[in-house]
Amino acid sequence: MSYEIHNVAVIGSGPAGLTAAIYTARANLNPLCIEGTDAGGQLMTTTEVENFPGFENGIMGPVLMDTMKKQAERFGTKFISGDVAKVDFTRHPFILTVGKNEIITKSVIIATGATARYMGLESELKYRGRGVSACATCDGFFYKDKEVLVIGGGDSAMEEATFLTRFATKVSIVHRRNEFRASAIMQKRALSNPKIAVIWDTVLHEVLGNGTVTGAKLKNVKTNEITTIKCDGIFLAIGHDPNTKPFRGSIEIDDNGYIITKNHTQTSVKGVFAAGDVIDRRYKQAITAAGMGCMAALDAQHYLEEIESK
Repeated sequence: MSYEIHNVAVIGSGPAGLTAAIYTARANLNPLCIEGTDAGGQLMTTTEVENFPGFENGIMGPVLMDTMKKQAERFGTKFISGDVAKVDFTRHPFILTVGKNEIITKSVIIATGATARYMGLESELKYRGRGVSACATCDGFFYKDKEVLVIGGGDSAMEEATFLTRFATKVSIVHRRNEFRASAIMQKRALSNPKIAVIWDTVLHEVLGNGTVTGAKLKNVKTNEITTIKCDGIFLAIGHDPNTKPFRGSIEIDDNGYIITKNHTQTSVKGVFAAGDVIDRRYKQAITAAGMGCMAALDAQHYLEEIESK
């Protein structure tokens, strides 16, 4: 059991967490970063990242995260692996339980991110990052003059499909029901696009490929008929799950699992801040997560200055 009292504990090691670590480390706060078992976040399953500023020719997702970690280490960030199992925000300093250890800290930055929902198919996992994606904004550019599928029926699916028509020659929305649950305006925008087709009452049954995606087997939920369709990419648009389970009951969280913040990154508990996809219901980009990580770090720094001056 460690009785060292840390100034800042950053929970998570994606773009938000590592940016927070860099900023707090440069402020001589000697942050501790709890990486989590999925260290590096969603970018660890991404191939080439072309929309993160500063990399003219793009950069591989895992390389970007490793570079950010080394930058944080250079300024004195300490890293430990493992997940936070529970927290005690009722006392100060706060207590975080990681495995058999208790971490004691004056402030906390939660940057645990969100996990994109997948279908759970073995073939889907096999081709993740090789034609299967959960982010059209991230990967759409790679499908110029190609045909793709979008799985889903909500606003996210409509938005992803519409965005992909900027690049793909054809976008087929695969939906398990005979009507969308998306808002009327989003449906109209998608259905009026000549590049978009809809495959109703159907689910993704299997991803086909040879190194990269070459097609898919689709199953009609009413007839159980299996059909094969050619495509170059498959985009999952069935939502995200914020990684907030350890914090439920300790801070305010909305009905969808996102942490509620006020005054920028401050949560309902003073001294506990949140950044990145764990609070972001809309953008879900590496660069916006990094920006929020910077904000949380500065907010934590100001908080520590405030309590130290009392």
